[in-house]
Formats: sequence, structure tokens, C-alpha cells
Amino acid sequence: MSAPDGSPVGAERSIGQLFASATTEMSALVHDEIALAKAQLKQDVKRGAVGGGAITVAVVVLLFSLPMLNFALAYGFHAWTGLGLAWCFLISFGVNALLAAFLVVIGVLFFKKAAKSKGPQKVAASVKETAGVLGNAKPHPRAAIEDRVPEAIEAVARSSS
Repeated sequence: MSAPDGSPVGAERSIGQLFASATTEMSALVHDEIALAKAQLKQDVKRGAVGGGAITVAVVVLLFSLPMLNFALAYGFHAWTGLGLAWCFLISFGVNALLAAFLVVIGVLFFKKAAKSKGPQKVAASVKETAGVLGNAKPHPRAAIEDRVPEAIEAVARSSS
């Protein structure tokens, strides 16, 4: 197992290696947050498109089915009930209007689902939380420079430069 910078885990790493590792991990975190935001926006757009499609289908059904279905329904009602043709045509129009209203309700429900979605807000909260954690991070307590062995200080100075 190794760290992101390729050094073995548990091995002594220089400050430069630690900083490079932290920078790489932060970059990956930001890229992942952006990818998550894109995926959530894509899902919201799909929901909105389904709602718009349902409403469009409702309008098309209402417009194109009226001439054909009204004649068929009106003559069917006339044969079945014996009512006058005018009443039968009104009944067939009512059936078509009910179908269109049902499709509009489905479209509105999909629009409401898309509006309720908290896609980008979830990502923004996650980014704020990450920033808050990093803002509160404190360095590891270290011994005073006088307490350290001079050879260790020279080794760190050489590896950092």
C-alpha cells in the first residue's frame, strides 16, 4: 500500500511530499464534487423534460384526437344510448378533455418533483462542510527546535530544498 504520492504508507515523508499529497487529494475532492453537481443537475433536467413532454403529449392528444375521436365516440354514444347526435358529440369532447386534464396533472407532478430536488444545494453544503473542516484543522504539535536532534533538522532541510 502506498500514499497518493507513491511513497510507502508509514514512511517518513517530507513536508513537500505531505503538501503535494494534500494538494492532490484536495484536487480530487473538488473534481468529485463538480462531477456530483453535474450528475444531480442532469437528473433534475431529465425530470423537467419528462414533465414538459407529458404536457406536450396532453396538448397533442387533445388537438389531434378531437376530430377523429369525437366522431367515433359521438356515433358510438348515439348507437348505445339513443341520445341526439349533439349530446353525443359533447360527451365525446368531455372524455377527451378529461384525458388531457389527467396528462396535465402527471406533467405538473413531474415538474414539482424537479423543483423540490435539492441537487446543487447538497453539493454546496458538502463543499462548505469540507472548507469548514479544513479551516479548523490545526497542525500536529511538535517539539521545540532545541529539543530535536541536529542531524534530523539537517535531513529535513535537505529533503525540503
